[in-house]
Amino acid sequence: MYKSELDKHIQNNSLSNSFILFGESTFLIDRYSNTLTNKEGASLLKFYHDEYNFNSAKAHLSQASLFGDQNILIIKSEKKIPKKDLDTLIEQCEKNPDNIFVYAYYGTDNTAYAKPPAKTKTMCVRFFHPNHSEAVFTVSQIAREKSVNIDSNTINHLLSVHSGDIALACNEIDKLKIYDRAITVKDIDNLVFGLAEINIDNFIKKVLNKKDFKADLVSLLEHGEDEIRVLTATTSYLTTLYMFNIYIRVNGAPNAIEILGYNAPKFVVDDKATMSIKIKPLIYYKLHELLLDSELKMKSSHVDKSAILLSTLIRVQQLL
Repeated sequence: MYKSELDKHIQNNSLSNSFILFGESTFLIDRYSNTLTNKEGASLLKFYHDEYNFNSAKAHLSQASLFGDQNILIIKSEKKIPKKDLDTLIEQCEKNPDNIFVYAYYGTDNTAYAKPPAKTKTMCVRFFHPNHSEAVFTVSQIAREKSVNIDSNTINHLLSVHSGDIALACNEIDKLKIYDRAITVKDIDNLVFGLAEINIDNFIKKVLNKKDFKADLVSLLEHGEDEIRVLTATTSYLTTLYMFNIYIRVNGAPNAIEILGYNAPKFVVDDKATMSIKIKPLIYYKLHELLLDSELKMKSSHVDKSAILLSTLIRVQQLL
């Protein structure tokens, strides 16, 4: 089934208690995983990616809840779990209608779960990337849930700033909670870094790849970017890379949810992971020291910010 059918089941209170969620939109898979398992007082067990353990998962669904409430199992993985495992976990839910099992599959095989296992009530739901009107509606829903007063025109602008990326747009709603009033387009421009940030990201990549960046820097500044903003964006980007570097060294592979707080597109994760491991931990320390010292200098009065920025970025390339 598709999202619209699942929404009707939610509305009509006619849901099953086992679900396989898959498709192109990781954002919607995450959102509905949370929606379907948001049960107060339930005993919840989650497995992310390589954490999955069949014996623990089965035991959780088969045991009686300590408090007589529901047992909920969520498995999130880019890998397919064995069919025998899946059938057994679904069978445990068939035996106990109070339990809930959600298998959120983030892999690319969108035909594997098109049909539910035979003789089960499992709901298999494929999520496509939302079109623009669906994206506006979803952002509006999340804004209402978080008591943020924002109309559809302003949501349109927010999505435009993020090139239609619904995950990034929804991630900004928490920032907008600081305003105890209706959100305006100006508020979005003041608080949200969107397309400009994407351009800066491309610029920062050029710097970190030790390519000639001077013409791009001139263009950024001529189009209204502030020198301090460019510098702090560079610091932020390097901090993110360092977080990837640490996580990969500890766990062996990146996990966007753990590192960034949201499930970024695979190409974004792969790109940051590849860049992050090229830089040694000591160099990260020296780069941050340089950037923070330069930011302090730029915030002093009567200084040439452009000159400081240029010399700092040249020094960044020398350190790499």
